[in-house]
Amino acid sequence: MLDVREIYAEPAALDSPRGRQVVARLPGVRVTEVASHWRIPALHGNDGNVGRWVRIKTDTLVLGVKHTLRTRPNGRSADWIAPGSSNGCAMACAYCYVPRRKGYANPITLFTNIEEIVAHVRRHVRAQGRKTEPNQCDPQAWVYDIGENGDCSVDALICDNTSDLIAAFRGLPTAKASFATKFVNPDLLALDPQGRTRVRFSLMPHQDARLLDIRTSSIHERIAAAADFFDAGYEVHFNLSPVVLRPGWQLDWAELLTQLDDVLPARVKRQAAAEIIMLTHNQSLHEVNLGWHPRAEEVLWQPEAQEAKRSQNGSLNVRYSPAIKRESLARLRHLLSTHAPWLHVRYAF
Repeated sequence: MLDVREIYAEPAALDSPRGRQVVARLPGVRVTEVASHWRIPALHGNDGNVGRWVRIKTDTLVLGVKHTLRTRPNGRSADWIAPGSSNGCAMACAYCYVPRRKGYANPITLFTNIEEIVAHVRRHVRAQGRKTEPNQCDPQAWVYDIGENGDCSVDALICDNTSDLIAAFRGLPTAKASFATKFVNPDLLALDPQGRTRVRFSLMPHQDARLLDIRTSSIHERIAAAADFFDAGYEVHFNLSPVVLRPGWQLDWAELLTQLDDVLPARVKRQAAAEIIMLTHNQSLHEVNLGWHPRAEEVLWQPEAQEAKRSQNGSLNVRYSPAIKRESLARLRHLLSTHAPWLHVRYAF
């Protein structure tokens, strides 16, 4: 997954305890100081990096300080989006939204001021008091997504940021941490979350994952890991995401849901829930993908079925048209009721 050969780091990040921990774990790796983790000319905006899209994710790491600590409301997957402890990922999923803002290279950026991040989250949780009404996020606890722009399971290969966040929520009885992952990291089984962290394993048909989920754990591994994570004290949910419409998609989703039903033990099924997320793509990412993985664009870029929508940050996204999306969600819900009726859908988007 990682063979780090170069670290770009802000001086303050290098001087922090977490920064020193990371560098100590990577002896002999070249360290280049940069003024900002957002502005690294060798990485960001350099279109020559398209051909090295995956290699950069393997051999490059960025260390920065997260200066703006803000928890914002969500209401879909989680009640709140916590300030993340990373940005970017070592995996290379062809549809990932994070690279859209970074340009031509998207390795992991770790934020080393984890103590400040944890302290901010603790203050925010305590300010909410107890949740008085159940909602689609959770019937009792406030849910905080701690991995919006990265994968906490992969981050845990490098440093203790994920461990620190899980430990913090262990002591917050009114809240739960939550993160989606496509990587099975057995080290997380030793972190003793005591039911205060929700892991959401992202799933899609095997055929789609082989094409689109580059450098991830296989779908078989993710499903097989669910019981281990539940037994280790995690709440285990699933992201059916993204749903990509292409010839044969319904048959392949039926096969996946049947596998879920066959493999998962009853104790996991009783507490499981799912999110359904239809594919959202992006014109800029489409152009990047054409430079390193054009086959993915054969299923991701479908102008005849998609419509453009300008996002809040000004980028041009494409989504399935409302009629196509509505019909496809109805078909997927029918497949769920047929092949995995125990899997409650918390929300579909």
